[in-house]
Amino acid sequence: MDSTTDTLQDRFGGASRQVAPDVLGELQSILRLHGISPQELFYKWESYSIKMGAEETKLDLATTRDFKKDLHEALERESRGKHQVRSTEKRAVGATPRAGAGVGDVFGMMDGVVPNTPRPGALGKANGSTVKRKSNFETPAPKASKNYSTSTPNDPKTPVTTGTNGVNGSNDVSFASRPNAGQIQESLNGHIEIPSPSETAPSETRIKLKANTELSKYAYKTMAMKLSEASEILDDRIEEFLAEVQARHKLEESAFGNPSAQSTSEIVAVGRIASDSGEGRLNPASLVLEASRKTGAGLRVPLRVEQLQSYDFFPGKIVALRGMNASGDFFTVTEELSIPLLPPAASTAAELDVHNARVQGSSSDPDSMADSSSHPLNIIIAAGPYTQQTSLDFSAFHALLSTVLETRADGLILLGPFLDIEHPIIRTGAFELPDNYPVAPDQATLTDLFRYHISQPLIELASQLPSCQIIIVPDVRDTATKGAVSWPQDRFSRKELGLAGQKTIQCVTNPVTLSLNEAVWGMGSLDVLEQIRSAGCVGGKAKIENVFERACRGVISQKHFMPVFPPADRTALEEKKAKEEGEDADENAHMDWKSMGASLDVSYLKLGEWLNVRPDVLVTPSILTPFAKVIESVLCINPGTLSKKKAPGTYARVTVLPMDASEEERNAGGLLPHRMFDRARVDIIKI
Repeated sequence: MDSTTDTLQDRFGGASRQVAPDVLGELQSILRLHGISPQELFYKWESYSIKMGAEETKLDLATTRDFKKDLHEALERESRGKHQVRSTEKRAVGATPRAGAGVGDVFGMMDGVVPNTPRPGALGKANGSTVKRKSNFETPAPKASKNYSTSTPNDPKTPVTTGTNGVNGSNDVSFASRPNAGQIQESLNGHIEIPSPSETAPSETRIKLKANTELSKYAYKTMAMKLSEASEILDDRIEEFLAEVQARHKLEESAFGNPSAQSTSEIVAVGRIASDSGEGRLNPASLVLEASRKTGAGLRVPLRVEQLQSYDFFPGKIVALRGMNASGDFFTVTEELSIPLLPPAASTAAELDVHNARVQGSSSDPDSMADSSSHPLNIIIAAGPYTQQTSLDFSAFHALLSTVLETRADGLILLGPFLDIEHPIIRTGAFELPDNYPVAPDQATLTDLFRYHISQPLIELASQLPSCQIIIVPDVRDTATKGAVSWPQDRFSRKELGLAGQKTIQCVTNPVTLSLNEAVWGMGSLDVLEQIRSAGCVGGKAKIENVFERACRGVISQKHFMPVFPPADRTALEEKKAKEEGEDADENAHMDWKSMGASLDVSYLKLGEWLNVRPDVLVTPSILTPFAKVIESVLCINPGTLSKKKAPGTYARVTVLPMDASEEERNAGGLLPHRMFDRARVDIIKI
């Protein structure tokens, strides 16, 4: 044994007993983490034993790990305390007082020139959150002397007036002065009238929720994926599609073959589209087909698609191709066979009557009791981010909740991210909770930030409008996610976020399939549309079709919330350049931040599959232009993001008329498709 091990054995074990190897390993780990000597570690252990009770504290593996955790928490508290002391010292510097950023005064003209005059980014506040500056407010170097809103300009141009919620001197317009608030940017089924809000809210909720997804299966152990399991999942998906194609096109089993084997006979090959390079966007020259292990030994073969009049491929798409491999070098495709779609969702006339009675019977307006169509369902959909990139100002979120209250909405669907881990302020930790928050600053966490900005406003809305069903869908970029993040993603913990006991606030998984009364809604926060758009390869007549329609059609035909595999590479976030921001250059100055990406757990990809039926409504938020379209009888909605990087965003409002069965349909006694694309109006509205 080395000297460190001998010293640890001598201090913690003595001559009478030996320290267990696993305990010794933990002690050595503590020494490496904290850079302390064995003697100092022993002193800390004695202090910990006295604190926990010397007689009850024994040196075993569990106690050693608790001791290690206690040391780590103490180090964090000490670090936060030092940071607060430095912040207090900086605020005590004799800076010229000012009412706030964006307020014109004589002192603002000298900002950035006079020593110890803080820039406006250090004084901006948003809903109680203030950004902690790291500079010493000394005369800045020439490189950091940028033109801020109230600083003396370096050229004779007229200075620009800016808003108040920015950091780093951004030129954002304040949310209150945003233009075209409430403007409808796009409508689907505009002939359906929007009812005026009732004077009083319904006596009870008019929407009955039913999960069509086994939510408990999403609580799997992350970061435990096995290659064998992942390969089986991918292989089984090809085999399932092969069976569906065989049944749909009534093909013999002999019609299918191995596309990588040389043959002059025409065969049908079912496999997964991939790229021969593994990086970059697909193109006709890089297309390869990956067969299953059963039909093609899992081999990949290059594709030649020049004979196809139209094609739309993306990585991970399962296709059925007719052609031959005469040379043994590539598979020449002559025809792409269609993949059968799932049947539409349907209900019996009796089930529809039950749902219509709920909508009609819950109304507090006596005039609407006779006609349920006089007051259709009103559902509002919004997706994160909920703040701009320059601040943690949740004004857009509060404006959305005010709209829900004013319109007496029956449902509110919120998709993450709520507190985006990629947000510059969240990444650096330069945020604070208000002084009146019950948790001490040195003990506050990102969960407390979620409770203050998200949970509290939702609880207040639920108390004011108890008839509104609120659905919360997480995102892989959410800070409130438990443990390691992966997709498919488990739901938020209601208890941790302070939402326990709220009957009308439901936390669901990502993705999830729900029944809102009779209608089946599929929703997920992952931006699959951008994944398909950025990685796809399109040729022939398919180029004429709208890119949004193509992307949604890809999701519907593949019967999966995330059909792209492998997902797009993690893109590099904007590099943090501390010197240009006037901050100390020794902390995070040259760190290359990467985006979260899709974070797929391949072993559990089946949780993202559609089962039995197509959803009536597909909610798939994306950074692409917001839209509402009907594709393959599915109402596809991209509400956009509620906040863009430096501007307010959009949300979607869905007005749903009840579905009444005719006498002929009742007498037939069969299932009736819900036809949401006919009786639902969708408006994309600017917040």
